[in-house]
Amino acid sequence: MDMFNKVTAFLQQALETREPSINLLDSFVNHWKAITNYYIETTDESRPVKQTDIPWCLRQMLDILVYEEKQQGEETGPCMEYLLQHKLLETLCTLGKAQYPPGMSQQVMMFFSKVLSQIQKPVLHLINVYRPVQKLINLCGLPDSKTETEESQFLFAVCTRVRKDPYVLNYILEITKDSQKRCSSTSDEALEEGCSGASSPERAPSPPSPSSSAASSCSARSGAHPSSSPQTATGIIPVLMHLGKSQKSRVALRSMESLLLLVSLPQEDTGHLLAEGTPLCHLLAQRLTELYCLIPSSLSPADIHSYSGAQWRDHFTQDSPEESQSFPGSENLQGFFCFLDYCNELTKEAPRVLGVKMARAIHLQWLKGVIQPHLLQMSEAGILVHTALLSCSVRHIHSPALLEELVQFLLGSDTHCEKQQDTQTHILRYRLIEHCNHISDEISITTLRLFEELLQKPSKSILTNLVLRNLEKRSYRLPGSGVMDERHGVESDVLEESEELEEDPFFTDMYEDSGFGSQEPLLSLPSARERHNPRAHTQVADIVNSFLCLVPQEAKTSHLVQGAGYDTYVHDAHKLLKECIALSRDWNWPDSVKTTETHPATDFYEGHFLQILFDRIARILEQPYELNLQVTSVLSRLAVFPHPHLHEYLLDPYISLSPGARSLFSTLVRVIGELMQRIQHIHNVTDKLMMIRRQLMGLEEETLLDHVTLLKGVIVLEEFCKELAAIAFVKLPIEEQ
Repeated sequence: MDMFNKVTAFLQQALETREPSINLLDSFVNHWKAITNYYIETTDESRPVKQTDIPWCLRQMLDILVYEEKQQGEETGPCMEYLLQHKLLETLCTLGKAQYPPGMSQQVMMFFSKVLSQIQKPVLHLINVYRPVQKLINLCGLPDSKTETEESQFLFAVCTRVRKDPYVLNYILEITKDSQKRCSSTSDEALEEGCSGASSPERAPSPPSPSSSAASSCSARSGAHPSSSPQTATGIIPVLMHLGKSQKSRVALRSMESLLLLVSLPQEDTGHLLAEGTPLCHLLAQRLTELYCLIPSSLSPADIHSYSGAQWRDHFTQDSPEESQSFPGSENLQGFFCFLDYCNELTKEAPRVLGVKMARAIHLQWLKGVIQPHLLQMSEAGILVHTALLSCSVRHIHSPALLEELVQFLLGSDTHCEKQQDTQTHILRYRLIEHCNHISDEISITTLRLFEELLQKPSKSILTNLVLRNLEKRSYRLPGSGVMDERHGVESDVLEESEELEEDPFFTDMYEDSGFGSQEPLLSLPSARERHNPRAHTQVADIVNSFLCLVPQEAKTSHLVQGAGYDTYVHDAHKLLKECIALSRDWNWPDSVKTTETHPATDFYEGHFLQILFDRIARILEQPYELNLQVTSVLSRLAVFPHPHLHEYLLDPYISLSPGARSLFSTLVRVIGELMQRIQHIHNVTDKLMMIRRQLMGLEEETLLDHVTLLKGVIVLEEFCKELAAIAFVKLPIEEQ
């Protein structure tokens, strides 16, 4: 820029003082003739262009054009007229293609780049500008190119110009009716077949790279078939995608930024043009699939889950992954997730029509074409690593369009109540939920993590599909078991269940033997008379203490350890509730439970997801500690969502359940019954529980003990009940307002 200012000042001075009669056009033409004369007079074909006067002449011509534009204002100056009428850019393009003298193509691209970036008037719509620009674009991205840096700068200048004048996009894309039809049919065929992308158009025939070989292998494993497509492709989109794979980080970064400039043009017609007239969607999905297939299948799920992610630009500015994220295969993992982040940004910034089509291509080529076959395979090792990768992918997907396709892929779009015998409506959904109950504990834990990640995404469809559609009619309640609460205008259970619980010897003994009355409770238990008041029986104290009193006193140990009380969960529950309220604010959930109509008793089915979770929680005393933690984590997240039916079903201990129905509380009551029988056969159970708790807290070294799985299960059960009590505590005041 300093050089330009100096030259401009020199020309200004020459015009005004030293040579008032200077003719810019003559000077411009002379510089051009100096370039053409070189080709007439010189016989040394090996002399590099930098050793000639050509670079200097091109710089002088550029400076004259820029200076002339400033002097002429709105009118086109004679030098620009000369450049257009005599097709100077066309000639330069031909000279650059010939690479004579050696290095000429770099000089031509630099000249084009500066003309497009420094000339302020719109010029790309002029035929004698956009035609040579098109030709120069098609000279970029060739195999073994030595000019990638100049190519990326030139393409960035083109895209920046298009960003400034969006109407010229059609000139740059070279779209005709025939080419648009061919692109559309090729893309549609590839998408319909769920192709993993190994057969998409390439810039030119070249030896297969490790990336394409891996993608081809991945395609074969997924059962994808190559789609028919041209062997070569031209145009700015394939060129940018090709340069985005460059080993030179600056070239790749500049190319991806250029593509983002085009994709983020806000006009819907430009979005439609890019979606239907170019192979953008197909090439984008192909690249994502290639990078996914480069991830080693030997990666540890723990390493995958520990990956914190990075923004796509960081991939090109960091020499290597952070030390904390460095492990065998970490570079491949980072490469994939950085490009996934790039896809996030593209689909978010693009016009809706383009964003939706890009997301759809990624769904069919990557999710359906590659991931689904791996999730449905029989190999436990394959299921494990690809479930972990999918879980990490869910965590890093933020684009609404991509998220919508992801949910459609994993869960489908069914909103009707589930039927217990229906296992084929959406086979992937069914198998994933079954994997939560897999014989391999590691697969179960990893799949539960996947669903926990899903429950943190801003999609109403996830909760509706997994849980809410089965609670809509509230058929888990005993018909006729509710009366109208005048204060809320909703149903409140009548007294039968409270009376039954008080008269049940097990329930009574559990309260008496727990010794809860000897402690200082957070909330006082209501009296029997208070329970007979429909307005009071759902008060905070009633529900909170129902969960706190579930575990018998001899099985409790948290009160013996400092800082392990119930109140430690209240802060976390309040924070989680705020997150869930913010997440669901625009989902138009009802504020109160739906009034149930009188209807004949129907079999209630909680749905496949809750069924598996309840089955898992029912076996909490028999399962590994890590698995129990993950099951309770998913259930806690479900319980904190502020939907009245979900709250009633998971957190109200006093609803009268219909025959055959179970709730979270009733499942826990059965677990407590089993617990009380089993701990009777363990000598010094409280001391052993205390030892296990201290070991889990890292206060003591682990030692071999009998019944260790049972004892750890008891500790998780106690903590889970405290967590549910805390969730009920922070939620109910909001609902009672």
